[in-house]
Order: sequence, then C-alpha cells, then structure tokens
Amino acid sequence: MKCDRCKKKATVHLTEIDPKTKGKREVHLCQQCSWEEGITQKHPPITELLANFVLAATQTGEVANAECDACGMTFLQFRQGGLLGCPNDYHAFEKMLTPLLERAQDGQTRHAGKVPARTHGTEQQQVLLLRLRRDMEKAVQDEDYETAARLRDQIKEMEHPAEAEKV
Repeated sequence: MKCDRCKKKATVHLTEIDPKTKGKREVHLCQQCSWEEGITQKHPPITELLANFVLAATQTGEVANAECDACGMTFLQFRQGGLLGCPNDYHAFEKMLTPLLERAQDGQTRHAGKVPARTHGTEQQQVLLLRLRRDMEKAVQDEDYETAARLRDQIKEMEHPAEAEKV
C-alpha cells in the first residue's frame, strides 16, 4: 500500500471508527508522514543509541574485562560489530546492556510490542477478552462447563462492568 500523503510505501496502517455512525476510515502512512502527523514518535536509530552507549561504557572502563563464557565474545567486539555472539551474551553483558535497552524501550528492559499511547489500555483489554473467549470455547469443547461458566462471567464483567456490580 502507498502512503495517503506522499505515495511512498506505507508502514503505518490505522482504522478509525466513528462511534456515532459506526463508519470506518482507513489511513495508510509512511513512517515520515506518521511522525509529522504525530501518530508515531521519532526515536533515534538503534545504531546511534548503541554507539552512544558503548562510547560511554568504554570511557568508564566497565568493558575492559567483560567476556561471554559461552562464546568467548568480548564487549569490545560487540561494540565494534554491533551484533551479539550468542544468547548468553545478554547475561554476560547485562550490566552494560540494561541501560541501553531501557533507553530504547522507554524504561522497559523487556520488549512486549508497541501499543499506541492513546489507547489507554483498551487494546490490552481486547487481547485479554479474545484469550478468555478462546479459553471458554475450549472448556466447552472439553465439556468443562464449570470453567466455561467462570470464564463467561469474567468476560461479561469486563464487557459490562456496571452491570456486573448490580448482580
């Protein structure tokens, strides 16, 4: 698909639904146009973050003896190449990698995907509802009606919290 504004390749795809008319409108934008529209935030490239981080770590002398026991890679080799040698490197270089990951992931050290800030948790709630519905269907197929009823009640409570309080 092409960007609605500049006709480059679209990488951001939005579907807007009007709550009054229930009509939907699709928007397709390239990364640059989505930054300009304020839909996504512009972050420095990971290579720039890595270079700045490694430079700071080198200046403090923390990397002098850091080496992975599994693959033998040193942190200085990682700095020069930009790629880790094995999964154990995350543990071997944890002290030096954690601040970098926190900066790249807005304070988090575990990447869990991107969710637009304006959703205020609604997307996470929808994912949980889908999981509960799938689990309920499986419980019915397995003839575990007690579990299915419990899951049904959880779904109702999430979909209609005001009605759940009346019961």
